[in-house]
Amino acid sequence: MAEVISMADIEASAARLGIDLSSINLDSIQLPPGVDFGIQSDDDGDLYQDDPLEFEGGFGNIIVVDNLPVVPPEKFEKLEGVVRKIYGQIGTIREGGIWMPVNSETQKTLGYCFIEYNTAQEAELAREKTSGYKLDKSHIFAVNVLDDFEKYMKVPEEWKASEIKPYVPGENLQQWLTDEKARDQFVIRAGSNTEVFWNDPRQLMPELVHQRQYWTESFVQWSPLGTYLATVHRQGAAVWGGASTFNRLMRFAHPQVRQIDFSPGEKYIITYSSHEPSNPRDSHRIVINIFDVRTGKLMRDFKGNVDEFTTGGSGGVSGISWPVFRWGGGKEDKYFARIGKNVIAVYETETFALVDKKSMKVDNVVDFSWSPTDPILALFVPEQGGGNQPARVSLVQIPGKEELRQKNLFSVSDCKVYWQNNGEYLAVKVDRYTKTKKSTYTGFELFRIKERDIPIEVLELDNKNDKIIAFAWEPKGHRFAVIHGDGPRPDISFYSMRTSQNTGRVSKLMTLKSKQANALYWSPAGRYILLAGLKGFNGQLEFYNVDELETMATGEHFMATDIEWDPTGRYIATAVTSVHEMENGFHIWSFNGKLLYRISRDHFYQFLWRPRPPSLLTAEKEEEIAKNLKKYSKKYEAEDQDVSMQLNEQDRKKRKMLQDQWNEWVAKWKQWHEEERQFRIQLRDGEASDEEEEYEAKEVEVEEVLDVSEEIVPDQD
Repeated sequence: MAEVISMADIEASAARLGIDLSSINLDSIQLPPGVDFGIQSDDDGDLYQDDPLEFEGGFGNIIVVDNLPVVPPEKFEKLEGVVRKIYGQIGTIREGGIWMPVNSETQKTLGYCFIEYNTAQEAELAREKTSGYKLDKSHIFAVNVLDDFEKYMKVPEEWKASEIKPYVPGENLQQWLTDEKARDQFVIRAGSNTEVFWNDPRQLMPELVHQRQYWTESFVQWSPLGTYLATVHRQGAAVWGGASTFNRLMRFAHPQVRQIDFSPGEKYIITYSSHEPSNPRDSHRIVINIFDVRTGKLMRDFKGNVDEFTTGGSGGVSGISWPVFRWGGGKEDKYFARIGKNVIAVYETETFALVDKKSMKVDNVVDFSWSPTDPILALFVPEQGGGNQPARVSLVQIPGKEELRQKNLFSVSDCKVYWQNNGEYLAVKVDRYTKTKKSTYTGFELFRIKERDIPIEVLELDNKNDKIIAFAWEPKGHRFAVIHGDGPRPDISFYSMRTSQNTGRVSKLMTLKSKQANALYWSPAGRYILLAGLKGFNGQLEFYNVDELETMATGEHFMATDIEWDPTGRYIATAVTSVHEMENGFHIWSFNGKLLYRISRDHFYQFLWRPRPPSLLTAEKEEEIAKNLKKYSKKYEAEDQDVSMQLNEQDRKKRKMLQDQWNEWVAKWKQWHEEERQFRIQLRDGEASDEEEEYEAKEVEVEEVLDVSEEIVPDQD
């Protein structure tokens, strides 16, 4: 670590060199990634305190493998070959790096060996991979890093009870939910600043809650229920909470962390990093840690080469599909899973081990997704054998691994799965080849998950050759929307899985023709949807009421890149991030398309509404409130009227202030005019009057020669 330099030393050096520090904008200085010149951040200083020091010496690259067979000299070479074959696949063993101690009396091995790798990372990976490796019934490997022995030797002989610290009550992390104005919070990142605001549409501007410079080194992320705000640093991740103080609640040590992911119930956080190989022939090394959010305890880690984490899915970091582990539905945080080669590995959080101690074998599986509410997996297996074995979508119940429903699909090019957020429906978008195999067309397989035997319907658009641009379920409802078409202005169709006339069949409600839209954003409360035209459509917005099947308003946020509803469905934010160099900032709109206010920020990176936990009211209570809304709304109408009066008073005061400023400016110039009166008299040769009526205006014509030309007359002779 670089030597830490105090600010006093820096100021003294600057004075000695004749440098004026006050003339230097320190905020404009950008350090290279990973370099801090020994200057620790105030926020993250204690992230350094508990990190172990790294030395060139030590034995972190050596492992001890115990429970090897005890063999005579004539079998040394064979045993060493077996050990080298097992451990040589994991990393590079140094020359002469395998040593088996021998009993001096019997000349037999002692049942253990030392293996030296090039790096400590390879040794750690070998320990992770082979602890518990079963060579045969009698020889199950016990593997430790040699440095661990020194740690174990330092355990005191006598047990000493831990000091019990007095209980100190913490801050109420749900305090922000009790805001008297029922406002929502959001966080933004712009430049080096991260700021949390209340959304205050009544005042037509946000109210600052908390801000910090260099709060994160990469990005910020709310937890799914809004309890925590996570930040990312070189040393690891941290979570912060509260209504306004945002104190750090816990940190999670993970050097070079690049991605994080919370479990749905906020009990756990997953951190991810990718490390360059020390040997050019090796691949990147992946480290994934799962921590308990409240205690910071490491519950489970997964380490391996990048190839072990790239099966199935697409995109992500360094070829990894993110998130690598996907959490089971519901806030119980009971299961998580990842895809492997011909397997789905499902883990349970009671022991963080595989369910039934083994992975679920699914030949050729390429993708899976969880129901948002239940422990049900949807699996997709593509066609095999040139179409002789059809593709299929399967629904599997966890933990019993029972197949609830399966649908075979023929001539399939690709599939994509869409769960409705209540877990009531599942839509599978199926791209199929035509008979000539030269083109594809699209249809939908619709699963009714909550009904007996899970019935399936097939939906094809009126023009089945239309390209599907976007699909989205209505939250807490039975409808969905599809953008489809091949032209520059596609159509948008709305369907319902349940209507008053037909409760068991999907029905089309409406098709909107030729719309400037390529993205769908349903309100979290349902009923309303924003039809957005991003990228090529330059931020065209249409606010649509699906209950009434009518457009409420249209608008535009030029070059908009991001759109997000607030968790209540009352407001919606549109933003232009630093993807574009100009027009950075965000707009806040009402649900029915009224632009409330605009905020501009240079180098704008993120806008995130703070999520809310589910309502504690029962469905019956919510229905009762909806029926008696007029009774409840009187209170809020009165509050709105008071706010309106306050705004009117604020406008009156603002106009009065502007009028006073104008009068002050006029008076100043009148005074200046009077003070220079004598000077003007001199300029007028003694004339004292400033009145225009005492002067006579005359028009004077002035002739000016513009050009002279000479005419040559020919000689008459």
